[in-house]
Amino acid sequence: MMTDPREYHRPVRRPADEFDRHFAGEDPAEVSRVAHATAGALLARVREDPSDDVVERLVGFTAEHGIDTLAELWSRSPAKSLPGALWRLYLLQLMIHKDPRTAALLYERGRVALSSADEVIAGAPAPAGPDELVALIDIILRGVFRGDFAVALERAASFCRVQAAGATTVADDHDVSEPDRASAMTARALRLDTYADDLGACAGLWRREGLT
Repeated sequence: MMTDPREYHRPVRRPADEFDRHFAGEDPAEVSRVAHATAGALLARVREDPSDDVVERLVGFTAEHGIDTLAELWSRSPAKSLPGALWRLYLLQLMIHKDPRTAALLYERGRVALSSADEVIAGAPAPAGPDELVALIDIILRGVFRGDFAVALERAASFCRVQAAGATTVADDHDVSEPDRASAMTARALRLDTYADDLGACAGLWRREGLT
């Protein structure tokens, strides 16, 4: 990651239900320039020499440092851009790591509800418990740095679709008895479905050498 002479306070770890928070920027042009430059340089450098130590440090980055540093770099980037894709992948990882039990519930419900290939593409076992989902999202992130980048994005997109379908079914179950929870699950389903579309589009752009 970039070296900055300024000193930061220890990042605040944000709960999973805030994983889509965006941070205000100063100069939009400069924010965009830095976002694209850091994302491109990071990915190129790691994929050129994907040592185990470097890849594992990147996979575990938010667990050690929190999400704020990445948010400052990438959170305002367009969805269909390299920094936008990396930002969404780290957000997805954070959501699963913060609440793996809920993630497992949503994944299992979505797996049963969907009649598509998304479960197979995502690659989770059936059924998938909390530990399996934590392992899966880390495997997908490793694939970003040392595998087929487009395939990693497509796996993440399918993962999001399964989770979104599960969140929708849970929202339906609680629509009358727990309207607040139903509303929260509906919002999560929409967010995840949007992320699935964004990541899938980024995979196509990467294959056409158009993801910057």
